[in-house]
Amino acid sequence: MSALKIKKGSTSHSAYNLRPTFSDVEERHTLAVLVENEPGVLARVIGLFSGRGYNIDSLTVAEVDHTGHLSRITIVTRGTPQVIEQIKAQLGRIVSVHDVHDLTVEGHSVERELAIFKVAGSGEKRVEALRIAEIFRANVVDSTLESFVFEITGAPEKIDAFAELMRPLGLVEVARTGVAALSRGV
Repeated sequence: MSALKIKKGSTSHSAYNLRPTFSDVEERHTLAVLVENEPGVLARVIGLFSGRGYNIDSLTVAEVDHTGHLSRITIVTRGTPQVIEQIKAQLGRIVSVHDVHDLTVEGHSVERELAIFKVAGSGEKRVEALRIAEIFRANVVDSTLESFVFEITGAPEKIDAFAELMRPLGLVEVARTGVAALSRGV
């Protein structure tokens, strides 16, 4: 009879090891949740996150089917793969939830956000703010002698980059809509 020797430190791979292996690294995920448009549904979804200590980076919600009374909640969150799987499973158990999609793992998606920035400044800083806004294709939606209000749309990373460049030029205030996202293709 022959004995199988396994070196110390090596891992055994078996077709019977059906447990998924997860990482401890936090990942950013965008979840699209289709829910009934009725009072209390958003509170239940948010309660799931707060009750378990999960953070929400971005949250948007709007009715998407008037006749079917359905709304779409887009949530950007972070967590280990185990936490993300828990979130999706727990969302799916809420009675008013029709569908949960993890756009991050289902393939390529398009993410956009709208933000408005109030930037105060004069002289060269004012000219530089206008120059940067032009590069980022931001629109001036309000102007006074002391400030501008810029409107910009794009991926969250673009919004973040614009904010970083506006800070030293007199960024006063920012309002962001949160991420709206759709999967690509059919």
